[in-house]
Amino acid sequence: MLGFIQWLLSKEGFTSRLGPVIGPFNPFLASHRHDPHATWQKLRDESPVAWCRGFGAWLLTRYEDCDAVLRDANFTADRNQTGIVKAIRFLGRKNSDFIGLLDGNLLMLDGVDHRRLRGLVSQAFTPRRVATLRPRVEAMVDELLDEAAEEDEIDLVARVAHRVPVAVIGELLGVPLEDREDFLRWSTGMVGLLDPLQGSGGAAPMLDAIRSLNEYFRPLLAERRAAPRDDLLSAMIAAEEEGQKLAEADLLALASLLLVAGHETTSNLIGNAVIALLQNPGERKRLTEDLTLLPSAVDEFLRFDSPIILTDRAAIEDCEIGGQRIRAGQLVMTVLAAANRDPARFEDPNRLDVGRTDNRHLAFGHGNHFCLGSQLARLEAEVVLGALLRRFPDFEGPPAPADWHRSMLLRGPVALPLRLVPN
Repeated sequence: MLGFIQWLLSKEGFTSRLGPVIGPFNPFLASHRHDPHATWQKLRDESPVAWCRGFGAWLLTRYEDCDAVLRDANFTADRNQTGIVKAIRFLGRKNSDFIGLLDGNLLMLDGVDHRRLRGLVSQAFTPRRVATLRPRVEAMVDELLDEAAEEDEIDLVARVAHRVPVAVIGELLGVPLEDREDFLRWSTGMVGLLDPLQGSGGAAPMLDAIRSLNEYFRPLLAERRAAPRDDLLSAMIAAEEEGQKLAEADLLALASLLLVAGHETTSNLIGNAVIALLQNPGERKRLTEDLTLLPSAVDEFLRFDSPIILTDRAAIEDCEIGGQRIRAGQLVMTVLAAANRDPARFEDPNRLDVGRTDNRHLAFGHGNHFCLGSQLARLEAEVVLGALLRRFPDFEGPPAPADWHRSMLLRGPVALPLRLVPN
């Protein structure tokens, strides 16, 4: 059934007729994928708190509203009592691996369970620990670019943007180097968990990836229990929070989540950043001539074209946002990409400014669920973009990709052909 729905939503003739059914937000249109900011601007101007019938959720497009919801304890990441999650659980009730992933998913937990699991994992993502990874990431990127330099044209997404995040997460977890191609394939399959409606092949790719990851990690966890190493798997096994160790189901869910979250978002950040540079030659020249701007530039790329489009929360009690009554149990979708282009918060928001200083964007969320891997994503983007601009300052590519991923949650190019011109 899911496969049939995915097939229908891939047909432009069908999706173009959905507007009256689903409401003011139709993420299935190719025109929206190519220019989503036109959609966000129209909604911000005309209906900043909009009810979307097809998704059974409120859509927020103003920075002030999105920021407030992400910090408000009345809005929870635990969506288990919402209709859509109940339906997903019912459909996957016979698959223990799938249910285990839902139960241990940090993105779906709140309160005591969330604090416990996040506290155990966060030790791997401290600024100091992330900084120690820089030399290894730099060597990895140089090796990939050395290989790419021998070809007339490469796909930056496939050759670099996809591979670096998977390799780094694999290194953190302690996954053998020879297994990382499998990791890349499984991570691609797992993306369907984040946005099942706009995938392909039904639920099979996602379920196959979950099963394969669990089959892979179970013996690896047993190895680390018997002989711990200096890696994240060993640290999670050994860690305790208030006298409690992580159960195997929690460990499996966390390892899988770290893989898919750390891979897809960082890959999209790198792709979106290079597109922004191709579209803005003045800012590209400015950054190339002053690479000390890289930290602020990466934050500007995150703001300018956010790799995560939106995230949602469920209201615990009735409340009001922008004059609209939000009922307990209703979903609220905070459109991070729209908030990051809100002229009420950012000066000249549609202009790329690699030196922007007042840049408290929401690309990594806010509040209790602020992205654990934000420092790691910044590091990887800095290293890849710095190496690309230093070694191939005159790289050439299209000002826009042929297509963007079909996703209402994630934004990034499907492919990005580049011709590398050596310095």
